Amino acid sequence: MPETLGHPRVHLRSTDSTNERARALAVAGAPHGTLVSAGEQSAGRGRQGRRWSAPAGSALLVSLVLRDSPRPLPPLLPLIAGVAVCDVAGERARIKWPNDVVFEHDETLAKLAGILVEGRPQDGWAVLGIGLNVAVAVADLPAELRATAATLGQPRSAIEPTLRELLSALERRMAEPQETLLETLRERDALRGRDVSWDAAGGRVVHGRGAGIDGEGRLVVALDGGGRATLSAGEVHLLRR
Repeated sequence: MPETLGHPRVHLRSTDSTNERARALAVAGAPHGTLVSAGEQSAGRGRQGRRWSAPAGSALLVSLVLRDSPRPLPPLLPLIAGVAVCDVAGERARIKWPNDVVFEHDETLAKLAGILVEGRPQDGWAVLGIGLNVAVAVADLPAELRATAATLGQPRSAIEPTLRELLSALERRMAEPQETLLETLRERDALRGRDVSWDAAGGRVVHGRGAGIDGEGRLVVALDGGGRATLSAGEVHLLRR
């Protein structure tokens, strides 16, 4: 299968957000596979408006324009991206549903990569943003992030080879059957057996334990009071008991 992701490419030494730049290109008609990369972001972000922070030149910061042609956009795009990052990051990497890749460290989950999908489904496109700590020195991060951040610990010269490997993994994972993807996702599920909580309707906080991923890519949670719940979106917090 010919590789289409990453062409054409716009590389910026510094920008506010690669997702913002990719969104502008998508609106202007940029083709499927267009890549925006940057050495540094001043306003990188993840889900829930959180900021993504990494020292200049130390992280892989990329956003892809994806269109529903030549094939329809897959429904589980954030999870596909997470599995592709795990392919690159190695056996230690796990997916913290729905959009983070982590390393387990001293019974905690340290964030290695974040994924953000934005777009206009009605117009047939999405932007897939990925931030991956390739050469980040955790000691160089803001103090409040050091205990919860992870890195591949590679030299800065590894960023471009890592990008090529990631694009190939994305091509492969986007083309495979959903059930094959889900099997890998379940093997890499960082929340299975872990205590979690989330905000439910009416301001209630619900507690449970991760119990796997269902056939639609939703998180299954065994509730503390009995029964099960499935989550398709929203914010899940790890608990320490």
